[in-house]
Amino acid sequence: MINDTQLSFDEMWDIILACDSSYDGLFFTAVKTTRIYCRPSCKSRKPHKHNVEFYLQINEAENAGYRACKRCQPNVHLTPQAELVSDTMAYLLHNYKQKLLLQDIATHVGISAYYLERLFKQHTTLTPRAYLEKIRVDKAAHLLRNSDLTNLEIAYEAGFQSPSIFYKAFRTLKQCSPSEYREQIGGIS
Repeated sequence: MINDTQLSFDEMWDIILACDSSYDGLFFTAVKTTRIYCRPSCKSRKPHKHNVEFYLQINEAENAGYRACKRCQPNVHLTPQAELVSDTMAYLLHNYKQKLLLQDIATHVGISAYYLERLFKQHTTLTPRAYLEKIRVDKAAHLLRNSDLTNLEIAYEAGFQSPSIFYKAFRTLKQCSPSEYREQIGGIS
């Protein structure tokens, strides 16, 4: 079982409930009762929360006695380009609190900024910047649901450089303000 990522168990659970493919390859969901592991985006029926474990690597899940899902095929290897995109996604997930420039991200994965942007968008339909913003908004939404931090504290905890950027990004992705979101989901006030 893991927790080397910047995601909590509850955040990973929310991601698999949403079948969010933007987290595929960053972690795997293992179901204790069926002994099967899946991608976060797997469309199979969702297990009970207490029957789930999360792993960062396929070999960790397989060493724990799980086999690959036949529906989502998490063990199918990625192309070199998909591997670069996956590495970029992992880098963004692990460094979302930092101020990241496209050139820094590209240098980390070893390709040009132009090629990274084009390749990433081709595979995910998002730019690396938009993907980073999505990670931050998802983190903020989780904190709004599960903490009593103020919106300002959440903005900085989620990696936003200013409250105005946080409010704009949150409204764009969630179609409401952080305060409205907290009221809608009945989070801690």
